[in-house]
Amino acid sequence: MAVPTKLLLSDLLKHSVRCEDGINHGPIIRPWMHPPVHRILGFVSRPSTLKLQREVWRLDQLKGINQQEIYVKGRCSLSDEQTLDRFPTLINANVFNRSGKKLGLIADFVFESKKGNIEYYLVSRSNPRIPGTSRWRLSIAQIRDKQPGSISCDIDNFEDLPIQKSSLKEEFFSKSRKWKSQFENLTNNASDRLEGWIDDQISENEDEYFDSSYEMPNDYDSYDDWIDNLGIDSSEEFNRMNERKGNTNSTNDRDLDPWI
Repeated sequence: MAVPTKLLLSDLLKHSVRCEDGINHGPIIRPWMHPPVHRILGFVSRPSTLKLQREVWRLDQLKGINQQEIYVKGRCSLSDEQTLDRFPTLINANVFNRSGKKLGLIADFVFESKKGNIEYYLVSRSNPRIPGTSRWRLSIAQIRDKQPGSISCDIDNFEDLPIQKSSLKEEFFSKSRKWKSQFENLTNNASDRLEGWIDDQISENEDEYFDSSYEMPNDYDSYDDWIDNLGIDSSEEFNRMNERKGNTNSTNDRDLDPWI
């Protein structure tokens, strides 16, 4: 029976009003708001579906609540549907981002049951009356400007807001984005490993090339050592020795050839 500290408007709209005399005043059909300060002042009930008369209750008249009814104390104020339609409200107001693009609608809000201060709004992409629609939490600080039937917010899209209730479609999209991100990370890691392996192979081949080229001067050194071991003083003497050796070989070849 006690009134919770915080109430959700959609939960309040599921209740009917019963006064201290035990009379049922019908279901709650809308809130009575003061949008400039983001506050709810009361609520409106409909005592009969055949009459245009509406009953307006102040929020401080709320004394108890259960699963189906709320209990009020005191008398209500009488009004009609046409007059109440002129009351300012932000319910079903269009939500625009900082670029002026429409994102969705205000579907619900959470408020304090004592003073009526609204803590945050709940917004949706499509008609909030459609069952299973998602809800995102919009704080008061993110609202830059408000006009009758519309508000301007300091956001780019609803993904910048924490999600309060997600539909099956939104959960699928969220999981799809998560899977896509994981796949991209896996692909990037595989690409990095492949590039690292190719770089290692290239560096190993370069090391082998430098090692083989480094061994070449050793052959020249051994060749020079062989020349030094012959007791030859200069390259000219070495060339003359090769010429003499060539002549000697050619003479011997002629002597051994029977046709000459």
